[in-house]
Amino acid sequence: MNTGFKITGSNKLLGRIALRWYVVVCALSLVYFFALPDRIFRVPYSTVIQDASGELLSASISADGQWRFPQTEVVPEKFIQALVVYEDKNFFNHHGIDLRSIARATKQNFEAGRIVSGGSTITMQVVRLSRQNKARTILNKVTEIILATRLEFRYTKNKILSLYAAHAPFGGNVVGIEAACWRYFAREPQHLSWAEAALLAVLPNSPSMIHPGKNRERLRAKRNALIDRLERNGIIDAVTCELSKAEDIPDAPHPLPRLAPHLLDRAAREGYEGQVARTTLTASVQSAVKKILNRHHEHLSGNQIFNAAALVMEVNSGKVIAYVGNSEAGTNGNHGNAVDIITSRRSTGSILKPFLYAAMLDEGKMLATTLVPDVPTIINGFSPRNFSRDYDGAVPADKALIRSLNVPAVHELRRYRFEKFHALLKNIGMNSLSKPADHYGLSLILGGAEGTLWDITGMYASMARTLNHYFDRPGGNRYDRNDFRGPAYMNAADSHELSNLEATSWLSAASVYQTLGVLTEVYRPGEESGWKYFDNAKKIAWKTGTSFGFRDGWAVGVTPEFVVGVWVGNADGEGRPGLTGTDAAAPLMFDIFSTLNSTKRWFSQPLMEMQQIAVCTQSGQRMGSNCIETDSLWVVKAGLQTLPCVYHKRVHTSSDGKFRVHSGCEQIEGMKEATWFVLPPAQEHYYRSKNASFAALPPFRRDCEPQSTLTTMDLIYPKPNSSIFVPRELNGTSGRAVLELAHRNPRMTVHWHLDGVYIGSTEKKHFLPCNPPAGRHVLVVVDENGETLEQQFSVLATL
Repeated sequence: MNTGFKITGSNKLLGRIALRWYVVVCALSLVYFFALPDRIFRVPYSTVIQDASGELLSASISADGQWRFPQTEVVPEKFIQALVVYEDKNFFNHHGIDLRSIARATKQNFEAGRIVSGGSTITMQVVRLSRQNKARTILNKVTEIILATRLEFRYTKNKILSLYAAHAPFGGNVVGIEAACWRYFAREPQHLSWAEAALLAVLPNSPSMIHPGKNRERLRAKRNALIDRLERNGIIDAVTCELSKAEDIPDAPHPLPRLAPHLLDRAAREGYEGQVARTTLTASVQSAVKKILNRHHEHLSGNQIFNAAALVMEVNSGKVIAYVGNSEAGTNGNHGNAVDIITSRRSTGSILKPFLYAAMLDEGKMLATTLVPDVPTIINGFSPRNFSRDYDGAVPADKALIRSLNVPAVHELRRYRFEKFHALLKNIGMNSLSKPADHYGLSLILGGAEGTLWDITGMYASMARTLNHYFDRPGGNRYDRNDFRGPAYMNAADSHELSNLEATSWLSAASVYQTLGVLTEVYRPGEESGWKYFDNAKKIAWKTGTSFGFRDGWAVGVTPEFVVGVWVGNADGEGRPGLTGTDAAAPLMFDIFSTLNSTKRWFSQPLMEMQQIAVCTQSGQRMGSNCIETDSLWVVKAGLQTLPCVYHKRVHTSSDGKFRVHSGCEQIEGMKEATWFVLPPAQEHYYRSKNASFAALPPFRRDCEPQSTLTTMDLIYPKPNSSIFVPRELNGTSGRAVLELAHRNPRMTVHWHLDGVYIGSTEKKHFLPCNPPAGRHVLVVVDENGETLEQQFSVLATL
């Protein structure tokens, strides 16, 4: 019985011991399993951007001051072979530790009386690097051995090599092979020579040797010794060995490429910090555009214009292929050259006019050639003026766009409604309209809103893309409204999936086609008296814009393949004489286009949405019954709803054609019927000064009482029910307002009365200075024939 008890007790004891060992083994296994953190290296990395093919564009230094590129999976084969031969010849055969190497290192250290060799494998060195190179103690060595075996279980050999290559020190603040190749050899790792690979293989062992002028011969000796070993191992031949040893050791580190520093900063802000971001840019195009911009900057800086930016896009894909956010700081110092102008909000000037023109055509509110008023205008206190400070009276809509006239654009926007235009701009990609439409009003078309070069270039590209894609889609539904989208510098825009196709879009293909056609006729930069059409094998639709005070110069050009957007000015908003889109931005844009590899192809005409009709030659409206000369014109089908010509009138004149008459004062046989081109008096006043062939409507003969409904006089200033300010003179006295009138008969004398008091008479040119006090007034003008014009206006104050 006792024997049985002892056996049973022993079994229980053994069981408890086994259990304890089992728990210990499980605990140690768990410790071993979790000893290696999920993320081996917790260090900051440089932000790196590449072009579409992987070529380095720019990189930033990491947060800890190191040039440390993010890890890549591909390590140059030459570097791998050189490294394995130098550091760990059994790397591909062991599981993290090499016992023979450790034994050999122990013997060497014992004989030397100090640590002269660590016997570390590449895997152990990765562990040591991840632990921030802790002190070389026995405990740390054991820890490295344990973690190295764990690392081998988790990762492949190639992964371990990539970890080492990305985090090994290469001298100074250079960490990792990517940064080392660019800093020492100014090229990518895959282009390493055997001499360069050998140099990089020995450097992590003695990183301080790379400093210029310090231990350079020792570094050369270590490199050459490794090259000899590569030959002995049969990795390279004798010729390669000798040529490799003849290569020089690199001098001072090279600066990293800075082809796109502003895009680098933007990428970091937008979620790519510490990553390698492959962009849509093309390095060769980026480099060419940057050189062109800096060349123009040297010329512009002579006029104290220090900043410029350019954006180049592919139309169909929406990809950005060049992004130059600002010119480089020159010898005149830094003038905000670090500011990324491409994303900065700037006054748009006239750069939005083509979108209004297209919208008017799209809705059938005018034809391309319809006359638009161009006279002094005051609308609710807003008084737009043309850049030239001159007026044409009336001008065809297409010519107004070509010449970028402000007053006609305001009249067009007033008719289209600024609320609708505000909504349209937001729908087609203008993201900077943060205020409601009433905040901008009619000034929206003249630079009253701020836009970015990013959005505006994208909007022009979207118009061209819509027109291109119109022909790619069969059937009646030819539009994808998502063709109106912003540029892309990172994601491949050509992978955009079609939504449900529709029969319409924000702008029709026909209206876009006519708008871009008009923009091909914009005059090329140069002196006003010597402007010439842009004569080049490449057909380009382009538009410029200049903000108030000469602060911003814009130019955007479009072809079926590319869009180029340019901004020129000063980042601080300082205006300069001559800072216009035409003179400062357009030449830069044309130079960029000359470098692009584009075809001579132009947009196809969307005939399904257009119709050829007869239009009045003079008015540009649909042919009416009184039109004398007509032309044939392709129009957007919506334009068929516009009114026939309203400017040609049937009138009766005396037999000699000098006077108008009617049946009440002349026999029928003494009258001659004629068709006359008649403009409102204010428009006629300016129109006839610009058109020598214009024939003013004859006056009524003195014995004929006017029976016509045609207006004889029109007040140019002040407008009916308008409110005006009267300026003060320099000496402080009250100044004068200049009243202005247009009369069909230039020989007619008119008499002016203000609040029932006669204030003067005028002949030929009807300008009359007066000094009305603040308050509401009634102005009455009477001509020699007794025709009367009465209008009210208010004087708000004397400035």
